[in-house]
Amino acid sequence: MEKLTAQLTPGSLTARRRWAALTVLLFPVLLVSVDNTVLSFAVPAISAALQPTGNQLLWIIDIYPLVLAGLLVPMGSLGDRIGRRKLLLLGAVGFALVSAVAAFATDANQLIAARVLLGFFGAMLMPSTLSLIRNIFSDATERRTAIAIWAAAFSGGAVLGPILGGILLEHFWWGSIFLLAVPMLLPLLIGGVLLLPESRDPHPGKVDPVSILLIIMTLLPFVYAVKSLTTAAWYIPVAALGLSLLCGVIFVRRQLARPNPMLDVRLFSNRIFSGALVINLISVFSLVGFIYFVSQHLQLISGLTPFEAGLWMTPGLVLTMVFGLLAVRFANRFGASNVMIAGLVLSALAYALVVFAGSAGNDTWLLVAFCVLGLGIGMSETLSNDLVISEVPAAKAGAASAISETAYEVGSVLGTAVLGTILNGIYAATLKVPTSLTSAQSEAATQTLAGAHTVAAELDAKTSLTLLETAAQAFDHGVLVTASLAAILALVAAIVVFRVVKPVAK
Repeated sequence: MEKLTAQLTPGSLTARRRWAALTVLLFPVLLVSVDNTVLSFAVPAISAALQPTGNQLLWIIDIYPLVLAGLLVPMGSLGDRIGRRKLLLLGAVGFALVSAVAAFATDANQLIAARVLLGFFGAMLMPSTLSLIRNIFSDATERRTAIAIWAAAFSGGAVLGPILGGILLEHFWWGSIFLLAVPMLLPLLIGGVLLLPESRDPHPGKVDPVSILLIIMTLLPFVYAVKSLTTAAWYIPVAALGLSLLCGVIFVRRQLARPNPMLDVRLFSNRIFSGALVINLISVFSLVGFIYFVSQHLQLISGLTPFEAGLWMTPGLVLTMVFGLLAVRFANRFGASNVMIAGLVLSALAYALVVFAGSAGNDTWLLVAFCVLGLGIGMSETLSNDLVISEVPAAKAGAASAISETAYEVGSVLGTAVLGTILNGIYAATLKVPTSLTSAQSEAATQTLAGAHTVAAELDAKTSLTLLETAAQAFDHGVLVTASLAAILALVAAIVVFRVVKPVAK
């Protein structure tokens, strides 16, 4: 078997073998994508079962992409050194095993710890898939199509996540959602061994433990600072931001001083490369932030079951997948930068519709908004990923794809960390709990919307109705503010494309 696969090289693959290899690479993408969206829809069930605080709930969601973001660059460099296929298969085994462990967590801290390990193994998966695509498909048109399919798989997983998760949550306990990862392991391992070529960087940067620590200590304090803005004394987030900035500066200086750095930070001097990263980050920020609040709104305010909520979001996610594929044609006709600008403007329009939906109180407008968002994300994210990896030599694909995935995961973290923290802060500040509640009940109700529903179940009918109504009003008020912020950020990203990427894009 080893002898057979050792003969596989990117240049020796026929067209049929290349596309078969791409099919194999879609499994880890689906694995991670399903895991992300299904968790968002399980927030109410997890809140009811494990009763996490507001911050614990955010950490359950955010710790996975945060660890992922911190380790993507080191893992990308490790894949360049030991082999991208080897790293991919190792990550797949670990991810599936830890997913099974996460399913049986008995409290919030255990689930957070399991999510940390999922982030560790997930970091082995994502840069390997994109860098292998970069090496397998040398033709620019084929590569752009392959990346469009790769991005569409993310959206496909996002579609499957809520639907499969909804079915599981209606019939089984919340932990069953993590078991979805296990059936994807076998075809990935078999197909990976038989179809994927091995590829390495002939001159890889060294895996530098100090640099790995600096990356983590740049991202972790930053996210902590954002999360603690509304709950801690002012000097705590300021100190965390200062530490984040200091570690980031030291990391950059260390890479510049090393003859063969773990991460070639000089890549950021390329305007197209850096601008595409901003687009990638903002696109994911918009998508994850939307899913975070709308999944709770649909289940806890509109009263839909998890399965019904998943079906409700399916049209928007399908449009993300379809327009991710169509973006290739649009780019050939209108230019990649123009298509990305249109996508970001549509994302801003989607959040503007959320503001209108909040004032109108109509879930139909939310559905329309999510469909518009799906159009925008599909058009902008696919092309931004292609720009990132097409701007570097094939030998550096691991580092470039790791940076691209880091932007993706940082956007995912910030989508819930920034918008989620602001939303939770406004919710807690504006919620008016009935005076008859005990201090413990008041504290639980103000932590999360799900907490308010848990407390309401313990009250008499009149008091319960009052609490649920005021909780819904406070939550939707927070949504109005966060939607306005997200719309502004999407417009800023569109300006970045227009001013930075468009003048030099090919």
